[in-house]
Amino acid sequence: MIEVSGLSKNYDDIQAVDDITATIQEGSVFGLVGTNGAGKSTFLRMLCGVLKPAKGQILIDGEDIYENEEAKKKVFYISDDQYYFANGTPYDMKRYYEKVYENFDNDEFFALMTKFGLQGNRKINTFSKGMKKQLAVILGICAKTKYLLCDETFDGLDPVMRQAVKSIFIAEMEDRGMTPIIASHNLRELEDICDHVGLLHKGGILLSKDLEEMKLSLHKIQCVFTDEEGRKQFLETVKPIKTEQRGSLYTLTIRGTREDLEKELSSVETVFSEIIPLSLEEIFISETEVVGYDIKSLIL
Repeated sequence: MIEVSGLSKNYDDIQAVDDITATIQEGSVFGLVGTNGAGKSTFLRMLCGVLKPAKGQILIDGEDIYENEEAKKKVFYISDDQYYFANGTPYDMKRYYEKVYENFDNDEFFALMTKFGLQGNRKINTFSKGMKKQLAVILGICAKTKYLLCDETFDGLDPVMRQAVKSIFIAEMEDRGMTPIIASHNLRELEDICDHVGLLHKGGILLSKDLEEMKLSLHKIQCVFTDEEGRKQFLETVKPIKTEQRGSLYTLTIRGTREDLEKELSSVETVFSEIIPLSLEEIFISETEVVGYDIKSLIL
């Protein structure tokens, strides 16, 4: 488990990370979403022990990560712009990382290089951006660390390769309990893989919730009421957090379980009614609007 408390980091007068407190459970996928400049990369660099926090503490399985070699062995960081040796090849990087990470899996490395169609003896500086990302993922997976920190890992990958990487992450989680922490500026990239999502804005976590819990407790209803009295009764009972109307069709975002909403719908007469699941983007829009923010202006 990763425990973060009161974490802050500034560069002169720029506050990059501001008083973050969060818990990342083992065996789950933690998604960290935020615009460029929100503090995602700084946060991940502190999580892996590269940067020292100005304030606060980071514990990896109960141990402070900064200047702690044993704790750092549990973490692999895939940066947005991964470092490779000048004129180095994938084989050079493999030899380096297998000295750093004692459980580095050579067999899986060669298998994944073949699967991804990468040449091990080709200079990395001749790779495309997507190929460099693929190599970073392969090295991170084969290091066999407990925690894998990913900074915009899917950026630069084509749709097929994105799904391939997500499938590898899921397999590693099932096989050995790997815990990925994925930072992205794109909510849609995180929706089908994350268990818990945090929204980072201006260096602080604006919202952090379990995705399944959010999906079970927030629903969208589309309905056409038979009469005005039924409409008023329903709205007063469910108290929607968002109401949209197009002609006689109402689209309501309501907090509550599906069972409770079905019960309330059955108590009024409607011409048409349907309960629709919300996307991750719709959930975050609703949740942030409640606390006075417009996520559409925060997330591109």
